[in-house]
Amino acid sequence: MLIDTHAHLQMNKYDNDRDEVIVRAAEAGVGYIINASFDPESSQQAVKLAEKYENLYAAVGIHPHDAKLLDAETLDALRDLAGHPKVVAIGETGLDYYRDLSPRPIQKSAFEKQIRLAEEVDLPVIIHNRDAHQDTLEILRRYSGQVRGLMHCFSGDQNFADNCIQMGLYISFAGPITYPKSHQLREIAAHVQSDRFFVETDCPYLAPQFKRGKRNEPSYVKAVARKIAEIRRTTFPEIARITTENAKDFFGIGELKEL
Repeated sequence: MLIDTHAHLQMNKYDNDRDEVIVRAAEAGVGYIINASFDPESSQQAVKLAEKYENLYAAVGIHPHDAKLLDAETLDALRDLAGHPKVVAIGETGLDYYRDLSPRPIQKSAFEKQIRLAEEVDLPVIIHNRDAHQDTLEILRRYSGQVRGLMHCFSGDQNFADNCIQMGLYISFAGPITYPKSHQLREIAAHVQSDRFFVETDCPYLAPQFKRGKRNEPSYVKAVARKIAEIRRTTFPEIARITTENAKDFFGIGELKEL
């Protein structure tokens, strides 16, 4: 079994065939899917999908692009959603200095507020980081040991990976690890300790090489796991076992919180 630890099936790109996408994932051996959110509406949609489909779970949060939306009312709404038995994380949240769609001070403030929320509700946090390594680490160090964290769709260098692991964070690999020029990413995947990494799709974005440029979907996480098995010179079943155990432990998948 595999677990896609980061998807966005609530997006309208799946409105015409969402059921079929979920069936294909199950047929490919994807036992569970975590739908991450990026704004208030997508957070509510992720919870609704988790209610509808047994193998779907939700993460609720505000993406750095929409950090300016995180007012007191929105934070309260996230707190309420976090109490749902199928909400297993806060996120995605973090920093994005590549697009800078929200001012950087506002991104930082929203990130810290969601870290504190994750600590309050005893959930892990899914972290988005793009071209913001130093500030991401600086913020996370303030909360080191207080909250569990996952660097989703990892894109940093070896030094950034080492710092994340030293703080007890997890790393998740997505489709880019299959791209021909992703040498640095594959080097990191080759040596990261086995109890500290996951696989994901980040669908509908970043499809693996065999579908590059097309809409991504959870069944394609198999290609990510196969590439990591090749990189680490082990078997696909072993990578499936390792990443599934890691994800189950991190998210508490398969054991619902009591209502």
